[in-house]
Amino acid sequence: MFIHNLKYSLKTLFKDKMLIFWTFAFPIILGTFFNMAFSNIEKSEQLNIIDIAIVDNVEFQSNETFKQAFKALSDEKGEERLFNSKYVTEEEAKKLLSNGEISGYLLIKDTPKVIINTNGINETILKHVTDEISQSEEIMKNIAEKRIQEIYETTPPEGIGDFNSVYAKIYEDIMKILEENNANIENKSSNNLSYTMIEFYTLIAMTCLYGGTLGMVAINKNLANMSNNGKRVAVSPTPKRRLVLSSAISAYITQLLGVAILFAYTIFVIKVDYGSNLPLVMLLAMVGCLAGLSLGIAIATLLKANENIKIGIIISITMLGSFLSGMMGITMKYIIDKNIPIVNKLNPANMITDGLYSLYYYDTLDRFYFNVVSLLIFAFLMIGISIFSLRRQKYDSI
Repeated sequence: MFIHNLKYSLKTLFKDKMLIFWTFAFPIILGTFFNMAFSNIEKSEQLNIIDIAIVDNVEFQSNETFKQAFKALSDEKGEERLFNSKYVTEEEAKKLLSNGEISGYLLIKDTPKVIINTNGINETILKHVTDEISQSEEIMKNIAEKRIQEIYETTPPEGIGDFNSVYAKIYEDIMKILEENNANIENKSSNNLSYTMIEFYTLIAMTCLYGGTLGMVAINKNLANMSNNGKRVAVSPTPKRRLVLSSAISAYITQLLGVAILFAYTIFVIKVDYGSNLPLVMLLAMVGCLAGLSLGIAIATLLKANENIKIGIIISITMLGSFLSGMMGITMKYIIDKNIPIVNKLNPANMITDGLYSLYYYDTLDRFYFNVVSLLIFAFLMIGISIFSLRRQKYDSI
């Protein structure tokens, strides 16, 4: 009887055109619109190679730190080179800058200087890199002075020997320290800093919670006050828990299929990159589907209203939760987290979104598993409330 009711429930769900639209079609349509709206934004904000000039004077040639640093950052063989550097005279650099062919140029005389015409992202990056190299150079000088002082204080004059070899050893030690502590700027803007990914995360969360409509419809088929089938179920000798469980499983299977289709579409068609933790992303989506299903079952059992009203309530709760977790504007999630954090801690859409967000931006899984556990607690709480409500339902007549 369990398998028979499972098959019957699956057929019933797939014949409901409205459910099929909200479960399968609507998320794909919305995902397409997201891709159309945000793909150009991502391309325009990607960090490009910056055209600069370096005044190739005596001071620059004698400054080994700046020479090696800009050589590494301008290496044409490097996949993540930051600068396209031209080594020119000061007059040529001024001409290139005035013609707008470069963002700025580096001039080393008494101190390193960056000359620019306007303020922008490229100019800021050039200035920041120059400051970082200057700080590294200062560190080298301080370490060298300290090491030399230590040698003179701890070694007798006749034991110093060849000072050039000592100096070479000090220089080698300093370069090792700088290499170990070097902070490089890399172009990861297209892969690791995609703030629009939060939109696709909320899309997944919304799809998971829309499964509540499936759970609600499946359970309504077994309620005597909601359908003729429910009346027959109420007077049948088959245990109610078996029928309810098979209906819930059929809804969950349908929901998982909808999420799987959404993943396939976003990954292979519109090329959304969910990172290297795709199995964990899918695990979170499966738990999110369970939370959405349990929400629909709870609404189906607690509310004494017709099916359309219940569907409207589920969609309203889903869209409100998605809005608060950042679907209509990614800043909304930040505003709620900062000012009313309890709201998003109770919001299942935000639990899903935040779990996906943590996989994308953080190295540890603590925050991810916190959201997984939170979703499971929410799901079991909703299921517990539903079971309690179903056991208390009695009818004077059917």
